[in-house]
Amino acid sequence: VQLVESGGGLVQAGGSLRLSCAASGRTVSVYAMGWFRQAPGKEREFVATISWNGGITYCADYVKGRFAISRDNAKNMVYLQMNSLKPEDTAVYYCAAETDTYYGGIYYQAGDYDFWGQGTQVTVSS
Repeated sequence: VQLVESGGGLVQAGGSLRLSCAASGRTVSVYAMGWFRQAPGKEREFVATISWNGGITYCADYVKGRFAISRDNAKNMVYLQMNSLKPEDTAVYYCAAETDTYYGGIYYQAGDYDFWGQGTQVTVSS
Protein backbone atom coordinates (compact mmCIF):
# COMPACT_ATOMS: atom_id res chain seq x y z
CA VAL A 1 0.00 0.00 0.00
CA GLN A 2 1.29 3.44 -0.91
CA LEU A 3 -0.16 6.45 0.85
CA VAL A 4 0.29 10.02 -0.34
CA GLU A 5 -0.90 12.97 1.71
CA SER A 6 -1.74 16.37 0.30
CA GLY A 7 -3.49 19.56 1.28
CA GLY A 8 -1.07 20.91 3.84
CA GLY A 9 0.14 24.48 3.86
CA LEU A 10 0.36 27.73 5.75
CA VAL A 11 -2.80 29.08 7.33
CA GLN A 12 -3.63 31.72 9.91
CA ALA A 13 -4.99 30.77 13.30
CA GLY A 14 -8.72 30.15 13.09
CA GLY A 15 -8.48 29.00 9.51
CA SER A 16 -9.22 25.63 7.93
CA LEU A 17 -7.46 23.04 5.85
CA ARG A 18 -8.55 19.74 4.39
CA LEU A 19 -5.91 17.04 4.16
CA SER A 20 -6.29 14.19 1.71
CA CYS A 21 -4.67 10.77 1.70
CA ALA A 22 -4.63 8.86 -1.56
CA ALA A 23 -4.02 5.13 -1.34
CA SER A 24 -2.68 3.03 -4.17
CA GLY A 25 -1.23 -0.40 -4.69
CA ARG A 26 -4.26 -2.10 -3.24
CA THR A 27 -7.58 -1.03 -1.86
CA VAL A 28 -7.73 0.24 1.71
CA SER A 29 -11.50 0.04 1.76
CA VAL A 30 -11.42 -2.93 4.14
CA TYR A 31 -8.92 -1.42 6.56
CA ALA A 32 -8.98 1.05 9.39
CA MET A 33 -7.14 4.28 8.70
CA GLY A 34 -5.64 6.97 10.87
CA TRP A 35 -4.02 10.37 10.96
CA PHE A 36 -1.05 11.22 13.16
CA ARG A 37 1.12 14.29 13.48
CA GLN A 38 4.60 15.15 14.61
CA ALA A 39 5.80 18.58 15.63
CA PRO A 40 9.50 19.46 15.73
CA GLY A 41 11.17 17.97 18.77
CA LYS A 42 8.07 16.03 19.77
CA GLU A 43 6.88 12.46 19.52
CA ARG A 44 4.44 11.44 16.82
CA GLU A 45 0.94 11.67 18.25
CA PHE A 46 -2.45 10.30 17.36
CA VAL A 47 -4.96 12.66 15.75
CA ALA A 48 -7.89 10.65 14.39
CA THR A 49 -8.96 7.20 13.27
CA ILE A 50 -11.77 5.77 11.18
CA SER A 51 -13.11 2.23 10.81
CA TRP A 52 -13.10 0.42 7.51
CA ASN A 53 -16.57 1.60 6.48
CA GLY A 54 -16.50 4.96 8.19
CA GLY A 55 -19.07 3.87 10.73
CA ILE A 56 -16.82 4.60 13.69
CA THR A 57 -14.56 7.60 14.04
CA TYR A 58 -12.57 8.97 16.93
CA CYS A 59 -10.49 12.09 17.38
CA ALA A 60 -7.98 12.91 20.06
CA ASP A 61 -9.24 15.23 22.79
CA TYR A 62 -6.97 18.06 21.69
CA VAL A 63 -8.63 18.20 18.24
CA LYS A 64 -12.12 16.98 19.10
CA GLY A 65 -14.79 19.35 17.88
CA ARG A 66 -12.36 20.99 15.44
CA PHE A 67 -11.13 18.11 13.27
CA ALA A 68 -13.11 15.42 11.47
CA ILE A 69 -11.92 12.30 9.69
CA SER A 70 -13.80 10.79 6.77
CA ARG A 71 -13.23 8.41 3.91
CA ASP A 72 -14.44 7.61 0.41
CA ASN A 73 -13.82 3.94 -0.20
CA ALA A 74 -14.90 4.17 -3.81
CA LYS A 75 -12.01 6.57 -4.40
CA ASN A 76 -9.58 4.90 -1.98
CA MET A 77 -9.26 8.22 -0.15
CA VAL A 78 -9.18 9.37 3.46
CA TYR A 79 -9.61 12.97 4.57
CA LEU A 80 -8.95 15.11 7.60
CA GLN A 81 -10.99 18.30 7.81
CA MET A 82 -9.29 20.73 10.16
CA ASN A 83 -11.17 23.79 11.38
CA SER A 84 -10.40 26.47 13.95
CA LEU A 85 -6.71 25.75 13.58
CA LYS A 86 -4.34 26.80 16.32
CA PRO A 87 -0.58 27.42 16.24
CA GLU A 88 -0.12 24.28 18.34
CA ASP A 89 -1.57 22.26 15.45
CA THR A 90 1.58 23.00 13.48
CA ALA A 91 3.16 19.67 12.56
CA VAL A 92 3.79 17.20 9.79
CA TYR A 93 0.61 15.19 9.35
CA TYR A 94 0.79 11.52 8.39
CA CYS A 95 -1.81 9.15 7.01
CA ALA A 96 -1.58 5.51 8.05
CA ALA A 97 -3.26 2.20 7.23
CA GLU A 98 -3.83 -0.75 9.55
CA THR A 99 -3.77 -3.77 7.24
CA ASP A 100 -3.54 -6.68 9.66
CA THR A 101 -7.29 -6.78 10.19
CA TYR A 102 -10.00 -6.96 7.56
CA TYR A 103 -13.02 -4.80 8.34
CA GLY A 104 -11.11 -3.24 11.20
CA GLY A 105 -12.41 -0.83 13.80
CA ILE A 106 -10.44 2.09 15.21
CA TYR A 107 -6.87 2.16 16.41
CA TYR A 108 -5.10 4.80 18.48
CA GLN A 109 -1.54 3.54 18.63
CA ALA A 110 1.02 4.26 15.94
CA GLY A 111 2.32 0.71 16.37
CA ASP A 112 -0.99 -0.68 15.13
CA TYR A 113 -0.44 0.79 11.68
CA ASP A 114 1.55 -0.93 8.97
CA PHE A 115 1.81 1.60 6.18
CA TRP A 116 2.55 5.30 6.36
CA GLY A 117 2.62 8.20 3.98
CA GLN A 118 5.49 10.64 3.69
CA GLY A 119 3.60 13.39 5.48
CA THR A 120 2.35 16.86 4.65
CA GLN A 121 3.37 20.01 6.52
CA VAL A 122 0.73 22.10 8.24
CA THR A 123 1.83 25.44 9.62
CA VAL A 124 -0.55 27.64 11.58
CA SER A 125 0.55 31.22 12.16
CA SER A 126 -0.66 33.29 15.09
